[in-house]
Amino acid sequence: MAKNKTHKAIPGNPSTSYSSKHHLNDRSNGLPLKVLTESDWDFWIQNGYVILRQAVPKILTDRMSKLLWEFEEKDPADLSTWYARQSNEMEMKELTNSGMVEVYNHQYLWDIRQYPKVYEAFSDIWGMENLWVTIDRANLNLPSRPGFEFKGFIHWDYDPETNPQNVQGLVALNNQDDTNVGGFQCIPELYRNYETWKKDQPKDRDHFKPDTSGFELTKVKLMEGDLLIFNSKLPHGIRPNLSDNKVRMAQYISMMPAEEDNEEMRNWRISSWKNRISPEGYAFPGDPRKWEQTKYPQAELSPLGKKLLGATPW
Repeated sequence: MAKNKTHKAIPGNPSTSYSSKHHLNDRSNGLPLKVLTESDWDFWIQNGYVILRQAVPKILTDRMSKLLWEFEEKDPADLSTWYARQSNEMEMKELTNSGMVEVYNHQYLWDIRQYPKVYEAFSDIWGMENLWVTIDRANLNLPSRPGFEFKGFIHWDYDPETNPQNVQGLVALNNQDDTNVGGFQCIPELYRNYETWKKDQPKDRDHFKPDTSGFELTKVKLMEGDLLIFNSKLPHGIRPNLSDNKVRMAQYISMMPAEEDNEEMRNWRISSWKNRISPEGYAFPGDPRKWEQTKYPQAELSPLGKKLLGATPW
């Protein structure tokens, strides 16, 4: 793994840096937006997240969903198979039973990462074209059962006190318009009022898990193919799945400015793709079966995909 030690004790994805030296887009460069509208932009600034509806075509989300069921050794039509296989133990205990799927470099993941409209949305957010995509996983959030509970929690993956220049995101692989089915939740009010809020917090507070007393959770509704991008300073989390027999499925994806002078990071990223190696970090246990290395071939990358990986310079 690249020498990115900051990710050893915090939840953030270690396939890119903790924070970029570039600031998020403030529109001062005068460049027009590619896919976001002015209304989208205003919503992003006020709430810390934005949704690009139908960003990914159904052919890509459908086959990604099928891969998750296969990878987890579960039959979507047979609930008795859903809780049979035990996943690798999480060092970050709060994520236990949250549905993280330890697949990172399969072709179907890369097909969504290198889909042009997804890239263009992140390009709007950063106000630049030279981006690297995170090498991240997916989520299959099952209904809670006795002995298989996930209550959900609100957190930051990066300490907001450090003013991280970072964004995160996901693509919905199925409809998540039922708030009882696990999905994305956040607190835009705390995002907007963080500086005022922190003045009344104890000095020894947890910088990754805020006291959310008095705040209302926003349960974001997404439809299959929607792309959600959120500022890393937005407190967020996965909703508990309180349904009887429905699941929430998503692919996590983000992009940050390319660090082409960081040879060690670039080489690790290329090796991760080439050898199907998962990131190592506090919230990333990997797949003990090593299916990506033994069952699936190396993903083929488009010219855009090679740039987003770092294999080809911008």
